[in-house]
Amino acid sequence: MPLILPVKEKYPVFGSDCFIAENATIVGDVEMGSNCSVWFNAVVRGDVNYIKVGNNTNIQDGAVIHCTYQKAATDIGNNVSVGHNAIVHGCTLKDRVLIGMGAIVMDDAVVEEYCIIAAGSVVLEKFVCESGFLYAGTPARKIKPITDEQRELLNRLPDNYIMYSDWFK
Repeated sequence: MPLILPVKEKYPVFGSDCFIAENATIVGDVEMGSNCSVWFNAVVRGDVNYIKVGNNTNIQDGAVIHCTYQKAATDIGNNVSVGHNAIVHGCTLKDRVLIGMGAIVMDDAVVEEYCIIAAGSVVLEKFVCESGFLYAGTPARKIKPITDEQRELLNRLPDNYIMYSDWFK
């Protein structure tokens, strides 16, 4: 069973039809929408501030979602994919965003809709990723507009994860 715990009397809240892997951890002030998935070894830790996650969002294996005490909460939109071993910390991810495997998004950064953060990239504190672009590097920088194919990936990937999660329900 997943580890789902309150912190200071704040319990995680889930929308309908979510999949939480048996070794995922979700604690504290976490609010998750419907049709979300939190995969194996992922941690969503709302102990020092709140974490809000929209609908149809997937948090893949080994990812860590956290925030900063009295400073930076984490807001994740609808139809977002947080890749394997990514770190999303005290920032805002708008709708239809892909955070690549091993990428890091730091406090008070904003990733606008229809953005891709490439695998291994680091989005620094307070940086704003403009809608419709691919960002890569350490620190992350705007590389190029996303292609029609990448836009379709951002539309399709959340539905794929809903399908995958059905295999485990």
